[in-house]
Amino acid sequence: MSENKPDSNLIIQPVIELCQSDMEAVNEVIRQRLSSEVALVNQLGHYIIDSGGKRLRPMLAVLTARAYGYVGDKHQLLAAIVEFIHTATLLHDDVVDESDMRRGQETANALFGDAASVLVGDFLYSRAFEMMVDVNSMRVMEIMAQTTNVIAEGEVMQLLNVHDAETTEARYREVIHCKTAKLFEAATRLGAVLCNRPQDEEEAIARYGIHLGAAFQLIDDVLDYSSSSEDMGKNVGDDLAEGKPTLPLIYAMEQGNKAQSDLIRKAIEQGGYDMIDEVQAIIKETGALDYTRSVAQEEADKAIEQLAHLPESEYKQALEILALFSVQRKA
Repeated sequence: MSENKPDSNLIIQPVIELCQSDMEAVNEVIRQRLSSEVALVNQLGHYIIDSGGKRLRPMLAVLTARAYGYVGDKHQLLAAIVEFIHTATLLHDDVVDESDMRRGQETANALFGDAASVLVGDFLYSRAFEMMVDVNSMRVMEIMAQTTNVIAEGEVMQLLNVHDAETTEARYREVIHCKTAKLFEAATRLGAVLCNRPQDEEEAIARYGIHLGAAFQLIDDVLDYSSSSEDMGKNVGDDLAEGKPTLPLIYAMEQGNKAQSDLIRKAIEQGGYDMIDEVQAIIKETGALDYTRSVAQEEADKAIEQLAHLPESEYKQALEILALFSVQRKA
């Protein structure tokens, strides 16, 4: 991180403090609703839920509702639903990707096995939909049903791109939209729906979520080649090892000479860590990380633009800060 950029953790700290009481309530809902008579469900579920992370997606649901002036407590239930959906996708993702590290500790599948992780992920999905019934809103059910469907499509699209060196930037960004940005969109849209905001405001805050989610994922792509395992909480170069053609690789292939492009193509098609040093050198030489950061910054700027309709408040400022944080974070 350059000297003229503040520490990303300091940037987000006021946001964490602002919604601390709400998020404590969300965490209590999560603990209560995670309960099961099946011991392994409790054990594995609590392991992944308590494994860290900033709870960014549920935080978005809380902040959006508050930004529209909501004073009840249903936003806390909605935020917990969002977190359950997110956690279920993580459990399934790590099995598909054969990941062994997340947030600096072993993945659930590494500890408990693939079968347990998949099945507990299914439990979290089904429990989330039970909770949606409690909200008693067909609109909420519609949003979350469509969201989980699109996320699943995104997972399949990403699977089809694995080891495919012909993946274009457009194809990759469609995966980002479905796999990551869609849940950000849902989290923000729910806040507007809860407050019965008009359609134009709902669509604006949903676009904020889409752009924020895209920026967040693009910086994840950058960190995979520029951060350390300690900072990221996972292995550096995991995307390459899994044969995932993310934007830094796609851009480096386009901008590099034939030998460089051929090497990256081979690295994507074969996977593994054997060529990680050479690939990182090419990525640096072609400016691929700077390009990806610039695309992420464009997305963050677009996100902030969508907040213009909101009345001025500390919650609106918090949403703006999250957009800044998305592109300045180190992990």
